[in-house]
Amino acid sequence: METVKGFKDKTGKEAQAAQLIQEIAKQTFEKYNYNYVETPIIEYEEFVKSGSDEGDDAISEIFKLTDKGNRKLALRYEFTFQLKRIANMQKLPFKRFQIGPVFRDEPVKGNRVRQLTQCDIDTVGAKVKDQAEILAAFQEILTALKIDSTIYVNNRKLLNEILDEYNIENKIEAIRELDKLDKLPEEEVRENLENLGAEKLLEVVKQPREYFKKYPSYAEIEELEKYCSYYGIKIKFLPSLSRGLSYYTGNVWEIKSPKIKETICGGGTYMIGNNVGTGISFSIERMIAVSNILIDIKRILVVSLNEDKKAIQISNQLRKQGENASVFFGKPNKAFDYAEAYNIKKILFVGKKECETKKFKIKDINTGKEITITIEKKKKIKL
Repeated sequence: METVKGFKDKTGKEAQAAQLIQEIAKQTFEKYNYNYVETPIIEYEEFVKSGSDEGDDAISEIFKLTDKGNRKLALRYEFTFQLKRIANMQKLPFKRFQIGPVFRDEPVKGNRVRQLTQCDIDTVGAKVKDQAEILAAFQEILTALKIDSTIYVNNRKLLNEILDEYNIENKIEAIRELDKLDKLPEEEVRENLENLGAEKLLEVVKQPREYFKKYPSYAEIEELEKYCSYYGIKIKFLPSLSRGLSYYTGNVWEIKSPKIKETICGGGTYMIGNNVGTGISFSIERMIAVSNILIDIKRILVVSLNEDKKAIQISNQLRKQGENASVFFGKPNKAFDYAEAYNIKKILFVGKKECETKKFKIKDINTGKEITITIEKKKKIKL
């Protein structure tokens, strides 16, 4: 039976990579004192849409459903909107992280799927200093995963100042079209902006960095750059960047890798009630696509050659030592096939002769080399 289009099973090395990336993210967020939370996958449709413009791509791609009471519900498409509820009455700044599935009813192409495992951190009651900390935490994850990347930054208030200067009325639509420069040919973006009377924006965003210093909001980008330097990270100003969602209000950022066209991380600043929030998120699926880390889980297969009790005792002893071990009850040739199928690198044989002499053979699947070790009760097994 095939999965529904846009949904997929994760098995083998892909599942291991997903698990490893989640664990690295979790450990990193905890190091920066972010608090773990969980929220429901299903919410009221009205709540899911609250705070966002109907024209936002993410809002138009919400999975909608109804329950037996004919209530209008929806699957969460991200975590940020749920902060409106869980951040209420929390001592500020409230720092939280969350990892779990989100859903998008969108066309399936390239690296886009309909169920994502999202990793998200946010700070409510945030200043520019907190924005830098969030980017620093993410940079640590990217470094751990050996991902070649660039952090691009812009400011929504800066874009609005530019739009006001050129008397562009359809601000949200113009910003949304400008943000497509990295996704569509420039001529197509130009045509769309001309229809909005905003084609001048294309020339503005091509200006050198010094040009933008005349706008008051540019100072927020410079402040962010200063605090990022304290963490030893670099950001790159990209005046066309806006992020698609309409709820962003200040600095916004995207992290890109030369490996894929799509953005691998994104976020920015927004309002949660009367408080400034800031956050960033990535999907496990995108990280798998760009990560260069090698998944090498050391596993041992203990093969019982009609010596089940001893094989179980040895596997127990190995696990107590911190090794990953399991017992295979069957013929040696089938054990080799099994080990290869599940990426198990070493096989330890337990037969009558081995039990009598206390000397056991271990074979390395990759190299073919075989060594003999001594195993005694209450003594550490040296592999």
